[in-house]
Amino acid sequence: MITVQSTINASIEKIWELWTAPEHVMKWNNASEDWHTPFAENDLKVGGKFKYTMASTDGTMRFDFEGVYTNVVNLSLIEYEMADGRKVKIVFEKDAEGIKVIESFDPETVNPEEMQKNGWQAILDNFKKYVENAIL
Repeated sequence: MITVQSTINASIEKIWELWTAPEHVMKWNNASEDWHTPFAENDLKVGGKFKYTMASTDGTMRFDFEGVYTNVVNLSLIEYEMADGRKVKIVFEKDAEGIKVIESFDPETVNPEEMQKNGWQAILDNFKKYVENAIL
């Protein structure tokens, strides 16, 4: 398992909403400015599916990131299995500085683990920035 994490200065309710609502996912789900998420759908319940289309901004590359939820505990835990069978666990926990988001995932075998960790951390960092600047 690879783990990335970030502490976000916002309420758990705001974090949960921006993490799970497709219209928000499309605004933060990218590791760099060369990528974006032009499509997102999310059925947040056990057995529910999600699908995010991630694409390069120049239009040369795109792929779908999708999975099925295996465990959802409102405002505290999301677990899912990706289409390729890898598992992901996301824990949302309160600490002295805000809400800590801890995301653990099975690595894939194509890219080096350090590259995967850096990519997922960059997306999580982008999420933190989005949440802390979003006005709801």
